[in-house]
Amino acid sequence: MKVAVTTLAVCVTALLSLGLVMLYSSGLYHKFGTDVSSRFLMKQLQWCAAGLVACVVAATLDYRSLKRFVWPLLGCVAILLALVLRTTKYSPNLNGANRWFVFPGISFQPSELAKIALIIALAWYCERYQRQMHTWKRGMLVPSLFIGLIAGLIFVERDVGCALLITLVSGLMLLIAGIQLKQFVPSVLALAVAASIFIYNDDVRRERVVAWLNMEEKKSEKASQAYQTMLALGSGGWTGLGLGNGRQKNGWVAEHQTDFILAIIGEELGLVATLGVVLGFVLIVICGIYIAVHARDTFGLMLAAGITFLIGFQAFINIGVVTNTLPNKGIALPFISYGGSSLLAMLGCIGLLISVARQGRAPEIKPANPFAADELPTAQTT
Repeated sequence: MKVAVTTLAVCVTALLSLGLVMLYSSGLYHKFGTDVSSRFLMKQLQWCAAGLVACVVAATLDYRSLKRFVWPLLGCVAILLALVLRTTKYSPNLNGANRWFVFPGISFQPSELAKIALIIALAWYCERYQRQMHTWKRGMLVPSLFIGLIAGLIFVERDVGCALLITLVSGLMLLIAGIQLKQFVPSVLALAVAASIFIYNDDVRRERVVAWLNMEEKKSEKASQAYQTMLALGSGGWTGLGLGNGRQKNGWVAEHQTDFILAIIGEELGLVATLGVVLGFVLIVICGIYIAVHARDTFGLMLAAGITFLIGFQAFINIGVVTNTLPNKGIALPFISYGGSSLLAMLGCIGLLISVARQGRAPEIKPANPFAADELPTAQTT
């Protein structure tokens, strides 16, 4: 367990450090200038400090104490998600979506907190009703109610990617908890059909899918961002153009400090650094799975598994979008992308993983002789 926690901490620290360096580098172009780039870095450093405090607090506390706050936490999150839908001075409509609370000097996205709250609630539920998870009522109907509530509110915010992400993570948690495949598969198919119908009838998302399928034909239109991202990754080669020497950040790749920061990493630091990022997330997932398997109880297993799925799939989707393996969808790269609430939530998740590891089962020490327990003391000869 010590090796898993150490590896986890090293990978997160390395990704955080890379993210801070690349955040500063990605802002060094004519549109913003050094002052704005420094301001981005300082804001991210402030959120990073808050996230590290949250990580330490979560790691120090016993994760089992969260059971007492499951429903208050989920209720508060649902209220925040409902409040942010109303366009006000503190919850403005930005780019056609209501996702953020904006206060003087700070903005916060409640959906990031909702991810953690839903995972905690599902972990508690799966432990409490683990002997009944094979039934339709306890295995599908009841958990679908609060999954649907949280995912539905996020969906109404026009954050379809986040809604699908937490639905996917929740479904995998229920599958691990023991729901039957004959109940799980039809639900997945129904969700896939519903998502397809929604995308087909939504002009923006339908155009994204069409542009993804026909990037060469649409490279000067809807696929321009994906095309410029591929140019950035390709021009970097193995070792990159050098830190700060990237060209695609000069207005060619939009959202290059948030959703597409991996493209800037690939251009300036090369394929070696890009593969290093992928390796870092693979190791985090492996450590998370190991911690989950060796958790002391079902609640710890489900909590660690849910957090691991969340980090792993969020990174997978972001990398898939940047490499044009998946259609364009705005999801941050954990620990690296610019975004305070996302960074705070991810570091809090790491703290919970460490807490589960601290309370985990100690490895069994097997005697060298498998029959040693049955041996009787030998009589001393005189």
